[in-house]
Amino acid sequence: MDEVPQPSATAVIHAAGGLVWRRRLDARELAVIRRDRYGEEWTFPKGKLNRGESWEAAAVREVGEETGCVVERGSFAGGQVYEVDGRPKVVLYWHMRVVRQESSADPAEVTELCWLTPDRAGARLTHLAERRLLTDALATAPSNL
Repeated sequence: MDEVPQPSATAVIHAAGGLVWRRRLDARELAVIRRDRYGEEWTFPKGKLNRGESWEAAAVREVGEETGCVVERGSFAGGQVYEVDGRPKVVLYWHMRVVRQESSADPAEVTELCWLTPDRAGARLTHLAERRLLTDALATAPSNL
């Protein structure tokens, strides 16, 4: 039997998430989560792909786990590449519209969930790369979100 090669220590980490939109009155709001797992940070909901899972399916699953929302995936919003513990990490994001909120965010992963206008969300995000992603994604966000 042939041996299955194991990923190297520098194997790329694949993750996916969403810019999750909802409408409140006349304003659009985005979901921003606070997590403490890697030190306190405010970020967009995202997480690693499971083996054999598509980027799109992982994005919807992770958003559901981290926000408690059932979402409809829309257009591609952008991506990031950065390093985590010496390994490259690629994160792809899609615009998503809340269909309904079924439960609370998973407390094992998310300390707090906030719904903020795009300006306030950008100011709250911890990482510059996510603030840039938001700025670029605002130009492509569907108006019906």
